[in-house]
Amino acid sequence: MKESAVKKIAVLTSGGDSPGMNAALRAVVRTANYYNIECYGVREGYNGLIHDDFLKMGPRSVKNIINQGGTILKSARSTEFRTKEGRQQAYDNCVKYGIDGLVCIGGDGTFTGAKIFNEEFGIRVIGVPGTIDNDIFGTDNTIGYDTALNTAMDAIDKIRDTATSHNRVFFVEVMGRDAGFIALNSGLATGALDILIPEKKDSIDELFANFRTAEKSGKSSSIVVVAEGEKLANVYELAEKTKVSFPDYDIRVAILGHMQRGGSPSCADRVLASRLGYGAVTGLMEGKTNVMAGMRSNDVVYTPIEEAIKKHNEINQDLLLISEILAI
Repeated sequence: MKESAVKKIAVLTSGGDSPGMNAALRAVVRTANYYNIECYGVREGYNGLIHDDFLKMGPRSVKNIINQGGTILKSARSTEFRTKEGRQQAYDNCVKYGIDGLVCIGGDGTFTGAKIFNEEFGIRVIGVPGTIDNDIFGTDNTIGYDTALNTAMDAIDKIRDTATSHNRVFFVEVMGRDAGFIALNSGLATGALDILIPEKKDSIDELFANFRTAEKSGKSSSIVVVAEGEKLANVYELAEKTKVSFPDYDIRVAILGHMQRGGSPSCADRVLASRLGYGAVTGLMEGKTNVMAGMRSNDVVYTPIEEAIKKHNEINQDLLLISEILAI
């Protein structure tokens, strides 16, 4: 590789944590070390940039973390960084340490901050998509999505045991404020009767029709998977409305919540995070900036951050059809 465009870089994790962030951090630090680039970790995201919470990192700084969930650098959402004064202080600290490249691991909000920071002060930035929602454009999967999906699937499998033992209907809420990827795929994988996601226009009549079809086919228990961002109604309201129309049903609600964000990352997430962490550093070395490192068709690709935050991955319509067919 020709001479690097960066000499000192910093890496931070920002926004909601996701399994695999530590693996990505490890890859950034060790790739930088391999290419003789100084690397600093920044604690608590953009807050650390503002308040001078920098930590010199080397290969031993990231030992034994590839299997850990969360992020050893901690994460935070910074209101100060949204102000010009806050970003100026962050830039002054970068100058203090000689930082000429920044790797930002996170989601939409993280990338928006990185883009503005680059445009105002010229420091090279590359984003690494770390979010369980899988809603970032420019990558087939985001870091943490596979682990969260398997966590949801495992939990729903356990809930099904109770549902079948007691002839119950369970409404299970999974994470996905604006995206239904976890709901759709975990629902398909666990044989859900219905899957409600914000990307499609659901109706209570269709839900009730599915219950009636299930009754006729002899089903005595059912699972309905609901994304937290479902527009039709929240999971408790759906359960209440169902109880009114089906008074004989024994209905329960389960909200999986933040358990989906935690836990040891899956093999797929560890490999993805390692490749994207490596890609972020080599991208900076090549002079790339204001882009996100992502994975498309098993190759590392770079997408302008503006596209990554303005566009969104689309739900696979075939999966929706398959889930309906197989729920009969």
